[in-house]
Amino acid sequence: MQLYGALASPYVARVVMLARVKGVDLPIAGMPGGSPASDDYRAINPIGKIPALETEGRYLAESEVICEYVEEVAGGGPALPADPFDRATSRLVSRIVDLYLAPHTSTFFGQMNPAARDQDVVDAAAAELAKGFAYLEHYMGPGPFCVGADPTLGDCSAAPYVMLIKKTVFANFDSVSDPTESDGRLATWWQAIQGNEACRTTVEEYGDAVDAFMKAMAARVTGG
Repeated sequence: MQLYGALASPYVARVVMLARVKGVDLPIAGMPGGSPASDDYRAINPIGKIPALETEGRYLAESEVICEYVEEVAGGGPALPADPFDRATSRLVSRIVDLYLAPHTSTFFGQMNPAARDQDVVDAAAAELAKGFAYLEHYMGPGPFCVGADPTLGDCSAAPYVMLIKKTVFANFDSVSDPTESDGRLATWWQAIQGNEACRTTVEEYGDAVDAFMKAMAARVTGG
C-alpha cells in the first residue's frame, strides 16, 4: 500500500496518524502529475482530492474510507475500540470534525486581512465553530483520548484539524477562543494527543506544513 498526497492536508495527516498509531508503515508518494488537478492524478482519483490509496493496483479515495480500510487489512494495533458503542463513538467524533468543524474553518481564510475583515462574518463562523467543539466535547468519553486510554480513528481525524484551526484561526483572530487551552475536556484530550508519540509527531509535522502554507499565502498577498 502507498498513500498519494502531501502532509499539508489534514486529511492526509489523518491517515498518516492512524497508520502510525497502528504501527504500520504507510509510505507517502507524490501525486501523479504533481497536482490533484492533473490528468494523471484524476485517472486514479477522479474526485480530484487527496489522499488516495493504492493497494495492489487498485485505488481508494476519501480519508475516512482509507482509514477504515487500513484498519481492516494492515495489521498492527487496533485503531478502533473493541466495544461496538465505543467504535461508533470514535466514528462519530470523526464525523463531527468533517461536518461541524471543517466547513466553518474555511470561512476564516477569507477574513485574514484585518483591514478588510467583516467582523459579523467572523463572529458567525466563530459561533458555528464553537458549536462543533461543543459537540466533540459532548460525545467524547472520560478519556483521556476521545474514547478511552488509547488513540483511535476519532483522534486521528480531530487532532490534525484542531492543529489547523490553531494555526489559522486561533493565531489570527483574538476574538475566537481556543477550547483546548481551557480547563475542560478538550484540554485534557489535547494533552493526551501531545503525550502520545505517534499523535504528537504527526500533528507537529502537519503544523510545520501549515506554517509553510500560511507563510506562502502571506507572501502572495503582500507580494513579498
